[in-house]
Amino acid sequence: MTQSFRERILPAAALAAGSACAMLLAGCAGSLPVERFYSLTAGAAPQSAAGRAAQGAPGAGTAGAAAAAAAPAAAAAPPLYVELQAVTVPQQVSRNQLVVTSGAGRVELLEQERWAAPLASEIGQALSLGVTSELGAIDVFRTPTPEQATVYRVSTSVQRFESAPGQYALVDAVWSVRRVGSSGGGKVLTCRSTAEEKVAPGYDALVAGHRRAVARIAADISQAIRAQAGGTAAACPAAAPAA
Repeated sequence: MTQSFRERILPAAALAAGSACAMLLAGCAGSLPVERFYSLTAGAAPQSAAGRAAQGAPGAGTAGAAAAAAAPAAAAAPPLYVELQAVTVPQQVSRNQLVVTSGAGRVELLEQERWAAPLASEIGQALSLGVTSELGAIDVFRTPTPEQATVYRVSTSVQRFESAPGQYALVDAVWSVRRVGSSGGGKVLTCRSTAEEKVAPGYDALVAGHRRAVARIAADISQAIRAQAGGTAAACPAAAPAA
């Protein structure tokens, strides 16, 4: 029997429609914007020599290893405990998107440029890594500590977190250090650190600038903790010039 016109044309039309849909979907998929994620802890500096010496960690050098082996175990210094509490940031930047200043009081939210974690968490982790690396300390936030242990508790409130691509990255933070525990005394040192870094064009350079700024604040906090741990009168670090 001869095939009808409808029987011949419908399969061909369906095939053509399917091919068109497939091409359309492929085109749409190819044009979807790509999201990029950034972190303030990527490429963090390794532990400093002072930190390795404080912990007695491997890598302190041949002479240091020999001296450590010769010293009696009882003479080993107890670990230095720090507790870096959760960081607070301004609501304007408390989001995953990068927020950049565009002049005249305007800001832009960059949907495709995002932090790998909420900004407050990124800053908190970067500060923790910086302080523990510099001091050879252990961050015991939300972690039990031995009885009679002295802990240096750090609170940080970021007042400004400004991003100007091709110009600068700025972090302005108020922070405090309080010694708690058996030999505490409860004295609090409260300071303010403002770190501004010049940056080249591009978001990679902008994030790298913020990474350097946070590292400078971590160094200020470390200096205050080191003074308290050494029994000297702690004072706020002198303001450093903009880099």
